[in-house]
Amino acid sequence: MCSQVVTRFAPSPTGYLHIGGARTALFNWLYAKANGGKMLLRIEDTDRERSTDAAIDAIVAGLDWMGLSYDGDPISQHSRVERHRQVVDQLLADGNAYRCYCTPDELTEMREKARAEKRAPRYDGTWRDRDPSEAPAGVKPAIRLKAPQQGETILEDQVQGTVRFPNKDLDDMIIMRSDGNPTYNLAVVVDDHDMGVTVIMRGDDHLTNAARQSLVYKAMGWDIPTMAHIPLIHGPDGAKLSKRHGALGVEAYRDMGYLPEAMRNYLVRLGWAHGDDEVFSTEQMIEWFGFDGMNKAAARFDFKKLENINGIHMRNADDNALYEQFIALLPFVEDGQSMLDLIDDAKKKQIMMAMPSVKERAKTLLDLKAGLAFLFDTRPLALEEKAAKLLSDDARAMLGDLIPRFEQLTDWTIDSTDALVRTFAEEKELKLGKVAQPLRAALTGRSTSPGIFDVLLVLGKDESIARLKDQIS
Repeated sequence: MCSQVVTRFAPSPTGYLHIGGARTALFNWLYAKANGGKMLLRIEDTDRERSTDAAIDAIVAGLDWMGLSYDGDPISQHSRVERHRQVVDQLLADGNAYRCYCTPDELTEMREKARAEKRAPRYDGTWRDRDPSEAPAGVKPAIRLKAPQQGETILEDQVQGTVRFPNKDLDDMIIMRSDGNPTYNLAVVVDDHDMGVTVIMRGDDHLTNAARQSLVYKAMGWDIPTMAHIPLIHGPDGAKLSKRHGALGVEAYRDMGYLPEAMRNYLVRLGWAHGDDEVFSTEQMIEWFGFDGMNKAAARFDFKKLENINGIHMRNADDNALYEQFIALLPFVEDGQSMLDLIDDAKKKQIMMAMPSVKERAKTLLDLKAGLAFLFDTRPLALEEKAAKLLSDDARAMLGDLIPRFEQLTDWTIDSTDALVRTFAEEKELKLGKVAQPLRAALTGRSTSPGIFDVLLVLGKDESIARLKDQIS
């Protein structure tokens, strides 16, 4: 019987959950879901100087916003340091590790000699086979893994294929520092083994680490998990992803009005594909996700493509769900007042009436907010510069002629206001836009808005007429 699939996401709590980390978490989450398994969260907080509680909170909040749930409680790597030391003691007892008494100066001299001889700066094994009785007094040793010196370490990777590492290039890595603290490559192996991790999916910048870590697995007689090293994310120019490309925390994308389902959709395509499909539901991603769709090449981050995918998800979103995400992005405090305070039942009804029209033009929740802003404006409206230009003296006079017709309209619908305005334009021998544009400016204070007849419907007869009268008085 096959064991349950267990993946893990193991960030370092030294900052926010950046976009590359979010993609790694997403891949692990999808693989676990696709295979009926579970994803664990391990906080790799052994760097005590740089690890912060605020960063841990930001990572957890980022995963929560992305909708990437993990199983059980987060595991602190630092809290397991005694277990790591136990494994080091076992490796020493079995002859698979040894104490190294080299001083920092000796190690520096070793590296400089290697460079002078045009060799890779590797540890030369000075203490590998020396008798411990030769240990200098008062020097605390580091512990090194006794790695094979000939042949190759071969890594069978689900994405990169067969990867070979000459053992002469791996040397005897330190697994515990002279201060008694385990190193990353030791702690990761022990934690993954003890947590029952069966699949390790991470960036391909960890390939060399994977080779080194496999030596620890072998030395302990443990099964090596399935490895899958995914391509890194680059900027549109092919350079390493930086803040100017979009290497921001996921909370920045939340604040920019992106939907978590759109972020999942966009990120899954950075290194994985399902044919030519571009837009996925989460259910489809779970159904289709696997190693066979992964690409070896680095993926390129593209804000424009993200925005387009977000727009598609907004148009496809249920209006009620979109409303909930819209208000979650609030409060936007304006003029000392929270917009949340302005949303009563009547205002919510207006928002829901406007939602189908507004979301068709919106690519982000911020666009949605801008499209709905006319609902929150107080009379008399402050006109944007372009809107003010549309309300010339002739335009105001025209609106003055239009108001009585609106007042006489008994059935206030999109169709009835549409018919009224079109008839009015024909009678005045004007193109529809010559009427609709000043009408939009007077009703919203802006030169762009949802469809003008949607605006009339949502505002209602009384409010629409009142806003028009404000502008001609």
